[in-house]
Amino acid sequence: MLSRCTRGPKTDWNLSNHTFVSRGHDSRFRSQTQLHTSAQGGLKMPSWGELLNELKQLQDKKQTEPFDYVRRKYLAELHAHTGRDTVLCATRWTQPSTGIPPEFVSITEEDVHGLMEAFHGLSSDKLDLILHSPGGSLEATEAVVSYIRSKYSDVRVIIPHAAMSAATMLACSADKIVMGKHSFLGPIDPQMILDTPLGPQSIPAQAILDQFDRAKQECKDADLLSAWVPMLGQYGPALLTQCQEALDLSKELTSEWLAGYMFRGDQNAKEKAKMGASKLANHKAFKTHGRHINREKARSFELSIENLEADQRLEDLVLSVFYATNHTFNGTTATKIIENHVGHAFVKMIKIRTAVPRPPQQPQVPPGQPPQTQPAPVPSGHQSLT
Repeated sequence: MLSRCTRGPKTDWNLSNHTFVSRGHDSRFRSQTQLHTSAQGGLKMPSWGELLNELKQLQDKKQTEPFDYVRRKYLAELHAHTGRDTVLCATRWTQPSTGIPPEFVSITEEDVHGLMEAFHGLSSDKLDLILHSPGGSLEATEAVVSYIRSKYSDVRVIIPHAAMSAATMLACSADKIVMGKHSFLGPIDPQMILDTPLGPQSIPAQAILDQFDRAKQECKDADLLSAWVPMLGQYGPALLTQCQEALDLSKELTSEWLAGYMFRGDQNAKEKAKMGASKLANHKAFKTHGRHINREKARSFELSIENLEADQRLEDLVLSVFYATNHTFNGTTATKIIENHVGHAFVKMIKIRTAVPRPPQQPQVPPGQPPQTQPAPVPSGHQSLT
């Protein structure tokens, strides 16, 4: 594991020994955005593939850290368009990866440190938070929201793809949520990590409570009791209480944030907030924690949603930042990026260790006998992540 903070858009990454050199601000990030003309005559930002070609061209020109260069360039352009402080908070959770611990891509207490770095030197009271996250710790999310709202009176959360679970709760602390046709929120019902015979399992708190209620009924039948005993044995003495308290806290915090920010000034703020939080936490309705909630469904929960496509320039810039961020995850060992529009960044990385195969050993043979040859093993090139 490795985390780094940088001040300034131009940074040297040496992934072999994990040393990092931060340099000063480079004004070229504000002036070299590559624009394209659309068929309607307007300006259009590059697509995923065009942005990848831009990165390759910069690599061919020996540009120092092209991933940082391109990502920060579009963040600066986005800030120039909106006039609002702009912070990216994204993790590598949608990329196919093996062996990355969940805390490397989830909301954790460390994210407060990342936001402290990203907010350094910013002076506006208006924030655009570009959020791409699977969720994470409920307690850490509460701390993150508290810190953000202590710094900004006007917050927009922009979702280029998905903000799920606790990240949905974070989005509900905004004044507005900006979503495209391709953007999604997720249910906020808490998940409990249980040690089972199959290993650690993430199980919805509501499902545990429902299963226990069912067990109380079916265990009255002696023929069914023996089937329930192994399952009930995995429940600790406090688990049911913990499940109920986690459910209550999830709805309580979301309702509090909705009433205090998104519905601020509405005479029915508390009622709307309670209804919205209850619908987002309704596991029985969603049936699985991974369900995706599009903007039309989110509006039916009374959430204040703005269409990303309403401002074509905003959409192009947000997606350019998002594409550049995903290219960064695909091309480096970064797992989490919290970064502002002037290049102050907190980047969490995972160290990749390559296993070097040992040369084959010839077996010892008695004198006078020919050696027995065996085919050498083929190196697998296996990589382990630590």
